[in-house]
Amino acid sequence: MKGAIDRRQAPNTTVHARWRRFASAALAIGLAASGTPAGAVSLIRDAEIEATIDEMSQPVFEAAGLGADSVDMYIVQDPTLNAFVAGGMNMFLNTGFLMRTEDPGQMVGVIAHEAGHIAAGHLSRVTVAQQRATAEMILGTVLGLATAVAGVPGLGAALITGGQAAAQSSLSRFSVSQEQQADQAALTYLDSAGVSPAGLAEFFHILETQNVLSVSASNPYLRSHPLTRDRIAFVENAVRSGTHPSGYPPGWVADHARMVAKLRGFLDEPREVLQRYPEGGDLPARYARAIALYRLPDLPAALVAVDELIAESPNDPYFYELKGQMLFEHGRIEDAIPAYRESVRLKPDSALLRLGLGQALVETGTDNGSQEAIPLLKEAVRLEPDNAGAWRMLGIAEGRAGDPGEASLALAEFALLAGKDQDARLYLQRAEHQIEPGDEAWLHLQDLQQTLLER
Repeated sequence: MKGAIDRRQAPNTTVHARWRRFASAALAIGLAASGTPAGAVSLIRDAEIEATIDEMSQPVFEAAGLGADSVDMYIVQDPTLNAFVAGGMNMFLNTGFLMRTEDPGQMVGVIAHEAGHIAAGHLSRVTVAQQRATAEMILGTVLGLATAVAGVPGLGAALITGGQAAAQSSLSRFSVSQEQQADQAALTYLDSAGVSPAGLAEFFHILETQNVLSVSASNPYLRSHPLTRDRIAFVENAVRSGTHPSGYPPGWVADHARMVAKLRGFLDEPREVLQRYPEGGDLPARYARAIALYRLPDLPAALVAVDELIAESPNDPYFYELKGQMLFEHGRIEDAIPAYRESVRLKPDSALLRLGLGQALVETGTDNGSQEAIPLLKEAVRLEPDNAGAWRMLGIAEGRAGDPGEASLALAEFALLAGKDQDARLYLQRAEHQIEPGDEAWLHLQDLQQTLLER
């Protein structure tokens, strides 16, 4: 994956969007077996997939005039082909949409279109009741994630059930004229990003074909984004005009293929993945197979597969992360730690990778493990202050390391993010008796007490 590996070796400090910070370090399907309540929203987080989407959407958001950290991004574990914005500057990308895209242009084209809705203020024109319903859904999902992650025993369980109202039930329904405005804006943003608009035209055809062939309810994307022949023709004419970019920046095709293969490896049935990606395929195919083998489970074969990937790309942090996850979830915690350490060494700016190593160290149950985990987890919460799972793990590590005051503060942070104000109050009361006025932690205590008063 020439071009992509270079990006992964260097820390990327530019972030264009806020990812919801409540899940663990790697994609996994572990919680899916427990069932998702009807109408629930399930979100996933994954360091590599987020980095890929960030890389490709950053120039689009910049062209749209959307500032850094201004858009909250969510990946929804849902097989339907959908992407949408709701409740303000919140963008949701279904896994069904991501996995259906055939090249980066299709994904980025849709992101550019959704950014057009945000930049044009279309969301502000929906009814107050609809805005309130959407906001409540998002809040319920976020708090549900923060709470659920507290009880996740396995590091790889990054699929968490959130709020009990499906996002699609309270989407903004855009008018045809608003859709046309967003299309025009998308072409402008894609030009600025150096991305061909052909992907957006291709996605329109996918939607059109799927809707014609569907014998059930219409596609959720089409329900909120009315598609007309005029819209399709407008984008097709832009492609034929020859005045727009004709390709993608270097590395995007390879990175997109890896993203799709990883999602399929974790979310499709393992034996179907092995059939889809025969032995001897390209790197994304072998990546998907390694994940599927681990999920069968066939750990020996999975480790052979991931070690081959590491030998081919020794500077790729995500292959080491996957190996660590495989070993950790099979109870081989001590064996998992070197792989997690290497993933953090290669990409030290990733809060999720730091959380993975930190949790593995804490799970050793040793004083040395907890002591080593603390600076890792402190940096993770500095990078992602609203990552409830990282605050909880930090609290556990500090408690085991013999610092009850700091542990109480970290657990109070977790409780506040989880919406458990009563628990937060108890942790803060405990901290008052464990921290001396004048200590550096005393200011942290005062800040948290003020936050609780203002809620």
